[in-house]
Amino acid sequence: MSQIIEYMLLRTQDTDEGVALEASEFWLSLAEQSICKDVLAPYLAQLAPVLVRGMRYSEVDIILLKGNVEEDDMVPDREEDIRPRFHKSRAHTIRSTQEGGAGATGDDDDDEFEDGMDDDSSLSEWNLRKCSAAALDVLANVFREDCLPVVLPILKETLFHQEWVIKESGVLALGAIAEGCMQGMIQHLPELIPYLISCLSDKKALVRSITCWTLSRYANWVVNQPHDQYLKPLMEELLKRILDSNKRVQEAACSAFATLEEEACTELVPYLEYILKTLVFAFSKYQHKNLLILYDAVGTLADSVGHHLNKPQYIDILMPPLIDKWNLLKDDDKDLFPLLECLSSIATALQSGFLPYCDPVYRRCISLIEQTINQEMLCKQNQTYDHPDKERMIVALDLLSGLAEGLDRHIETLVANSNIMHLLYQCMQDVLPEVRQSSFALLGDLTKACFPHVHPFMADFFPILGQNLNPDFISVCNNATWAIGEICMKLGEETKQYIRLVLSDLFIIINRPNTPKTLLENTAITIGRLGYVCPVEVAPYLPEFVRQWCTSLRHIRDNDEKDSAFRGMCHMITVNPAGVVADFIFFCDAIASWVNPPEDLHQMIQKILHGFKTQVGEENWRRFVEQFPPTLAERLTTMYNI
Repeated sequence: MSQIIEYMLLRTQDTDEGVALEASEFWLSLAEQSICKDVLAPYLAQLAPVLVRGMRYSEVDIILLKGNVEEDDMVPDREEDIRPRFHKSRAHTIRSTQEGGAGATGDDDDDEFEDGMDDDSSLSEWNLRKCSAAALDVLANVFREDCLPVVLPILKETLFHQEWVIKESGVLALGAIAEGCMQGMIQHLPELIPYLISCLSDKKALVRSITCWTLSRYANWVVNQPHDQYLKPLMEELLKRILDSNKRVQEAACSAFATLEEEACTELVPYLEYILKTLVFAFSKYQHKNLLILYDAVGTLADSVGHHLNKPQYIDILMPPLIDKWNLLKDDDKDLFPLLECLSSIATALQSGFLPYCDPVYRRCISLIEQTINQEMLCKQNQTYDHPDKERMIVALDLLSGLAEGLDRHIETLVANSNIMHLLYQCMQDVLPEVRQSSFALLGDLTKACFPHVHPFMADFFPILGQNLNPDFISVCNNATWAIGEICMKLGEETKQYIRLVLSDLFIIINRPNTPKTLLENTAITIGRLGYVCPVEVAPYLPEFVRQWCTSLRHIRDNDEKDSAFRGMCHMITVNPAGVVADFIFFCDAIASWVNPPEDLHQMIQKILHGFKTQVGEENWRRFVEQFPPTLAERLTTMYNI
């Protein structure tokens, strides 16, 4: 192996960039092997500087990137420079006690890593620079802090270099090691972060843009430090870069600021007016490509600060330019999609503050869905017609979900005066999984907001929901499962007539190996809710699911969904106490996850515990409790006096 490594080290430095690129990919492959750390450790001191050198822009790169053009914000974008974008449909998730940050879903880290670098059609999608940075990233994840004695001297040499190309590669390298070496880097960040913030004002646009990305990689550390020391100066400088005279810097700053928003969440509330004024000014300044990225930054801000955005002074700053764009864009304009996504986040955040804008937005969404369905029908009747672009229907469904979630009962009038339920019935049966996914999300949100309008369609909707409990389509299955849980809480005992359509599939999902965490949690919540409204029907099956149910919900934060699910479990145990005996330790573990259970639920749980103790007798109970980890036994004693 050592001979191969030595040969690849040589080839990674080959003057032929194609050869060097292929050799660099070897390190990516090696990092995936269990032997990597052992076999590569003796060569790390030789490899790291080679990789950092590979990160430098070549003269050809600089020409293709127009790296010597510092100001281009007045130059219109070419359409071919705008990469296709893909909408991410709504998925209902539950916050667990192990999570941090904002947002319902985590982004793919590989995408996040690569997106920060040279997003330019002039450069090939994959080149030596990107490969070298990716290799350093994965090796930092393999070696962790052990690679810092090698990497830190290289950073010291490059970060402060007079030549901007070398300095830029050092900033990129610092970003590349962020994930793998974070713990070891913490002691150096009080010195490095202010330096990086100063690099945001570098005279070279390519240095400013990569600095935005590298700072975003350390955003989590920044938001956990004193705000005046790091967060405030970083935020102020990033906002200046959002208004940079270079389009690449604008783009990098927007993306970095979106990451900062996700990490900081409500910590940004004191600065909202300043942030909004900057973002809104950018609407008037940006060319086509960056405008689409700006929508994402605004939507992420709304997701991150939530209802704090619902103040007249903020709404007056934010909404006029968005509505101007909304009025300008035609229904078939692709730019409408990111604007709809952005408005979905804003509607959810503003809640009743969105009421003045909801009527035209709602009507247009209905129109977009109708147009797509009609076009699809025409296409089926006549093969010469083009298939419709379903994305506009998906985005419209998601914006309606945002309206339902934000406006809550205020959406009732809009629903009453439209054919949304008939449209939803058709969308729920669409062949495209993404359409069904968004349809079930909307069904759940409408159920919560205005159930009387959903109620008459139960006989039509339940069979479709049951047919979509297929974990091969995870996101569809997840949203259908969640919608069933929301519906049964409104439907109550009436759920009995439909329960056979869904129950056996839910048991299969919860017991299926390798079921994703979010789907497991939603399935457990929904089974618990079905048990809440129909305990007699569900309780006989307790032995089939109780263990997996308990382990699925042991990390869920206290909330209304958890509340209803645990009440359901208590009702089922009351109906069939024998069904939980074999797995009672798992029930004890799950109830210990509560921080502040409501008083009546607390009493229900306490009654079950004391009933079990009485039934088995003092001695058997003592032996049973001896199996518990000490922290669990202590917590149950403290919480439930058992």
